[in-house]
Amino acid sequence: MIPFLDLQTEYQTIKDQVHFAINRVLDSSQYVLGKQVGEFETAFAKYCETVHCVGVNSGTSALHVALLAAGVGTGDEVITVPFTFVATVAAICYTGARPVFVDIDPRSFTMNPAFLDAALSPRTKALLPVHLYGQAADMDPILAFARKHGLVVIEDAAQAHGARYHGRRVGSLGDLGCFSFYPGKNLGAYGEGGAVVTSHHEYARTVRMLRDWGQEKKYHHVLQGFNYRLEGLQGAVLGVKLPRLDEANRRRVANATLYSQLLQDSLVQTPELMSWGSHVWHVYAVRSGKREELQRELAAAGIETRIHYPIPVHLTEAYSHLGYHAGDFPEAEKAAAQVLSLPMFPELTKDHIRTVASAVRGAACLEPDKLGIMPA
Repeated sequence: MIPFLDLQTEYQTIKDQVHFAINRVLDSSQYVLGKQVGEFETAFAKYCETVHCVGVNSGTSALHVALLAAGVGTGDEVITVPFTFVATVAAICYTGARPVFVDIDPRSFTMNPAFLDAALSPRTKALLPVHLYGQAADMDPILAFARKHGLVVIEDAAQAHGARYHGRRVGSLGDLGCFSFYPGKNLGAYGEGGAVVTSHHEYARTVRMLRDWGQEKKYHHVLQGFNYRLEGLQGAVLGVKLPRLDEANRRRVANATLYSQLLQDSLVQTPELMSWGSHVWHVYAVRSGKREELQRELAAAGIETRIHYPIPVHLTEAYSHLGYHAGDFPEAEKAAAQVLSLPMFPELTKDHIRTVASAVRGAACLEPDKLGIMPA
């Protein structure tokens, strides 16, 4: 069996350091926030090339408080994409604002800036591009559009820890950047976790208050806040893993490069690396018009795959009230019908990748006379 993700192998390589860091938390009894969370926040801000980092309890919470800090609220609109994990859209709705979608660029799976003008209204308050699968959205035209219209830019970088856009770290490009530390992420905690990064002092101050019941200091509640604090144990784990992130991402790049070489001229469409930045390959997603059949064949061969994501948010039942319909965002809908994520993690071996690629190339459902893939 070749798993889609193997967290246990990574854990075994850092077990002693993790136990030492966790024991420091246990000895200090600083179970919520505390010294190790503070140390991680300082280190992650430096890593992201921002001034501030505020740890929170999930990537969803990071998006929520970032939006609130930016002044987004009832009656506002936030432009984002429908091809993303549902949390991106949920966080907008939590503020009372309305998500407004634009379609994706089919090459990068990220926000297509060409559609922003049509989505703009007098109620637009912010743009929320998503750096999907580990690759940055095309941020220069997004930022230029935001400056022209006085909009805040909040990056959803939940899948892109360490990725760069024209040499700059994602998360540092907009006004605020939001990360998830869910265990399967490139930088994952041993439970839930997230962070907001920014170089704006007032945004950081507001986010810090919002994550901790709106307190500026204990029992001085300036804002109506939330219990979104990062636990000390997760800060300890993240502090151990952060110095290893770049090397882990380099291994992901090597794995993706080998996949693309082995699948060249095959009957699946391999992901495209955009010229504007570096990809950190949280997900390696191929495209096929025979996606379900291919997934079944790979499962029968002992290869675990996943789909990120099978239903674009505008077509999910939970967000039907937004009034969108099939056909509104054809590239997002096409991607949702075609993408299949192959096994991807730093410890994946070359032999495993060769086995997966061989199984994809040999899949009976992809015989030329049965091919259903749509052209790029």
